[in-house]
Amino acid sequence: MVQFIIFLHVLGAAGMGFYLVLPFLVGRASKLDGGGQAGLAAGLGAANRIAQYFLVLQFLTGGYLISQGEYAVVWMILVIVLFLAIAAIGGIVSKPLKLIASEIQAGRSASSHIAKVRALSVVMLIIYVVILYFMVFPIAK
Repeated sequence: MVQFIIFLHVLGAAGMGFYLVLPFLVGRASKLDGGGQAGLAAGLGAANRIAQYFLVLQFLTGGYLISQGEYAVVWMILVIVLFLAIAAIGGIVSKPLKLIASEIQAGRSASSHIAKVRALSVVMLIIYVVILYFMVFPIAK
């Protein structure tokens, strides 16, 4: 049973890998025309929604795996806080992604929303890499 849960947990980590490439994809948005920016933002919004489902999978399988192991309390708290941070920022970034398309359709510049998504996506990338580090090198009791 534990091996299957670990498989699901690794699958969820792969799904969250979207946060590794998001800053680079958003960086390309400024080089596109208005329609391309709107299309890219819509695609990234859909991919972010899918990554949020993988976050739920990570939460459920990670909770089970934590209950099965002997980990230091500080590690558990740190991992949960980092997880909640990436989940919160992933939710926050969805609004500017939606606003990019609406601003372009209204004929206005979406550069401020693109900059916000770029900044938030870099923060998510950093948090995700830190989470991966703590998963590979957990602090045991």
